[in-house]
Amino acid sequence: MSDITIKKLADLDAAERAALTRRSEADLSFFLDKVQPIIDAVKTEGDAALVRFGRDFDKATSLTAETLKVSPAEFDEAYEMVDPKVIDAIRFGIENIRTFHEEQAPEPMWLKEVRPGAYAGDRYMPIKSVALYVPRGKGSFPSVTMMTAVPGVVAKVPNLAIFTPPGPDGKVDAATLVAARIAGVETVYKCGGAQAVAAAAFGTETIAKAQKIVGPGSPWVVAAKRLLAGVIDPGLPAGPSEVMILADDTVSGRLAAMDLLIEAEHGPDSSAWLVTPSERVIEEALAALPELWGKMTEQRVEFSRTVLTEASGGIVLARDMDDACAFVNDYAPEHLEILSTKPFDYLGDITEASEILLGTHTPVSIANFALGPNAVLPTSKGANTYGPLSVTDFIRRSSIGYVTEKGYPEMAQAAKTLAEYEGFSSHANAVSDLRQDYLKAK
Repeated sequence: MSDITIKKLADLDAAERAALTRRSEADLSFFLDKVQPIIDAVKTEGDAALVRFGRDFDKATSLTAETLKVSPAEFDEAYEMVDPKVIDAIRFGIENIRTFHEEQAPEPMWLKEVRPGAYAGDRYMPIKSVALYVPRGKGSFPSVTMMTAVPGVVAKVPNLAIFTPPGPDGKVDAATLVAARIAGVETVYKCGGAQAVAAAAFGTETIAKAQKIVGPGSPWVVAAKRLLAGVIDPGLPAGPSEVMILADDTVSGRLAAMDLLIEAEHGPDSSAWLVTPSERVIEEALAALPELWGKMTEQRVEFSRTVLTEASGGIVLARDMDDACAFVNDYAPEHLEILSTKPFDYLGDITEASEILLGTHTPVSIANFALGPNAVLPTSKGANTYGPLSVTDFIRRSSIGYVTEKGYPEMAQAAKTLAEYEGFSSHANAVSDLRQDYLKAK
């Protein structure tokens, strides 16, 4: 297994260490140039452009403007096409995801008396319209439908719409439709890639304009979100999949190798690193990879092998666990597994990770499909400033203030002093004796 990328942190200078943290979508210049004409076409041509791109990019030759929106009959047909075991698994996952996000949802409004007679608080209202992007190119992802739709429904967004590429048959993945209906969303458009982002941003004859778009996507989708950020809220940065397996000497390297492949199999643009100070873990992981690849489909082997043998993945040997944790924080991964019999020993040392999965029985697979926390996560170091997709991504917050006659004098004096210091005469007048005169005059 000498072709697997292996790096020793002790041997790297600052530039080489920083290079390990780069992601596939870090440089979007190629995609930005290619995406702009797609955006322009959707803006000017509407449905006609979406149909053309669906035929050209997704090979959906039967797609028409009339079939861009999934019909109720197609939803019904999907239930007949999906194995009942898959439907049960979707229901199981959605139940847990809904439970988690209902607990996460803030109270509609709160007020606190900050001073006698003076109250301040927040009110939360759902965003009016949100587009949910569900990718399809390298597979079908009903789990992304579950993760994007449920928090939007919990937040009570009145207009939720799923955008997902059609297959060559002109249809949406059947399990995705099942997941959408169970989650509570029945507006689905056969539209993916950069053209979907543009359609959500501008609207077309068939598609209503959205205020925000959420969900992961390819660099094409990421580039379109960046270009259209002034037209539609692009949500958190969710690009190609990333995983980091942080392992100490208490676990099997074979287990580490198995979990390393979970996100590496998503596609050649994924990122996947095993970080450990244990040479035994590395040796066992390397030895296990051929056997594990033998249990995967040819396409997924090709994807994961590409990731682990090029610049975006492989194995990192750290000096010790402190060194390993420091590298995790530098990387700020999307998914982080802490593989250890005592994972909580390291939790306090991890400050930069979108998702932290603890112990030997919490692989990314469970988090992606069934546990409940949202698996739509910020990538490309987005963990430094963003959190996972949540109910709060579907709501907007207004501050509430209420000052009574009793609370006014103290508040007014402080405001007037600062207004005069900053030179704002109208600010000062509004809290001067003039206010009392005008109130009495009424």
